[in-house]
Amino acid sequence: MFATALSQLRYGAAILTNRRIRPRDLERLARDLVATIAEFGEPGEDSALLPGRAGHVDPQVRREVARRSLRATARSAARHTAYYRRTFAELGLDPDRLEPEDWSRVPVTPKQALRALPAAFVSDTARPALQALTTGTSGTPTAVWFSRAELECAIAFSTISAVLGLGLRPRHTVAYAGCSRATLSLVNAEESATRVGAGFVQLGTVAPAVALDRLAAPLGLPGKDPQVTHLTTSASYLAALVQEAEQHKWREADFGLESISVGGEVLSAPLRRRAEAVFGATATSAYLMTEILPSGATPCTRGHLHHTTEFGHLEVLDPLTWEPTAPGGTGTVVHTPYVPYRECTLLLRYATGDLVRLPAEPPDCELAHLPATSEILGRWNGPLSRTVTTREVLDLVEAEPEVPLPARHALTEGPDGPDGPARLHLLVDRLPATALRGRLEDRARAAGLRLADILLYEDRAAMPPTAPLRADLREHTFDTLDTLDTLDTFDTFDVPAAPGTPAAPDRVPGRR
Repeated sequence: MFATALSQLRYGAAILTNRRIRPRDLERLARDLVATIAEFGEPGEDSALLPGRAGHVDPQVRREVARRSLRATARSAARHTAYYRRTFAELGLDPDRLEPEDWSRVPVTPKQALRALPAAFVSDTARPALQALTTGTSGTPTAVWFSRAELECAIAFSTISAVLGLGLRPRHTVAYAGCSRATLSLVNAEESATRVGAGFVQLGTVAPAVALDRLAAPLGLPGKDPQVTHLTTSASYLAALVQEAEQHKWREADFGLESISVGGEVLSAPLRRRAEAVFGATATSAYLMTEILPSGATPCTRGHLHHTTEFGHLEVLDPLTWEPTAPGGTGTVVHTPYVPYRECTLLLRYATGDLVRLPAEPPDCELAHLPATSEILGRWNGPLSRTVTTREVLDLVEAEPEVPLPARHALTEGPDGPDGPARLHLLVDRLPATALRGRLEDRARAAGLRLADILLYEDRAAMPPTAPLRADLREHTFDTLDTLDTLDTFDTFDVPAAPGTPAAPDRVPGRR
């Protein structure tokens, strides 16, 4: 207990003085949380004070911490990275004199700059250990370097979040259905699960039929629930799983899932409902990205995203003018991850490209003490992406069974040009689809979408180019649909359970 208190004090002192965090202090906090769960079954009351738990902080203290953190981060970036050393010298900026109200004098960092020369953002005092790549679905993969200390801290944060946010316990098993190229996400998911004592299965983005069979298969493991209990995946791959499950009559009773964590893409309301109906598990979507780790945002019960102020500084700016977005307006997330949480790749005012809408009025939800935005609306790809957002399109089309999942769509200019209503191009199962078009048009008008026309296609090649999805990053295995055909000859599998293991389901559904 004394050692834990000492670790908390050292961690707090490092944050207040912007000095290097000792990873073993965070590891001890995470380890002691796991031990508390093992002994008492639930976290203690003081768990709300752990890092990343979005506790209430006096507004004056928060402003002072932000002032010190912004100045310390700017100082490190200007002194130790090639990109910001040149930027601050050209503009004559002194990082030691910056105040929060002066922050707009620091230029926004475009994603293209980081993609073009990632080494220019690496501190010359750092010890780079791992290059983490993004999946590249929105363009060339972005490379971010992390030190060993940063990785250890990130894993400790993920472990705390897994216990307190996901309710992960040793009896659970997590399946990660994400692209293996997303190294950092995979490492965090595996390490946090196994440190809790839970099982971990790397599914990858295999054929949806293969993934469903693995999710439904009995584990027969000592001390573990009979089947996989937690699924981590992207929205588009979840859509592919839902499509496969609905077409082949999978049922909620076929699975043992309790929780589905979705990231990296927009999770529409209709897809959430369909996934929960198929799998019988709650689907949630938080906000986290490689470039701004460990900063992120947590959804509240009112549908906002609330962005942590502990790990970085949030701005919502107009993507054309870089002026602050007014309440009720739509802008892009611009983020500065703080030193000392980041010590390798340093980023100031990084333009993520993720569109959000600011609340017109201050929220009154349970997380109202944290900055709030809407859920992610989509990516900024020019004015059309703000005319009709990806979320609006997916909320419209993913409720329709005649639209194959994941939905393939594109927006082009309407007859009134880029500032007028857009044309929506959508892939459907078959034409003609007169009734479907009528329903879509009626619902689009009721939702106030700025659509000039809805054009349906049976052949994807005839459409304008559609955005690549994470579900397209398919990984091939020796499990093929041909091998799954052998399951059709069996109705049941008798799998001997290990001693002390809960009874497994008496059937394993194969491909129907």
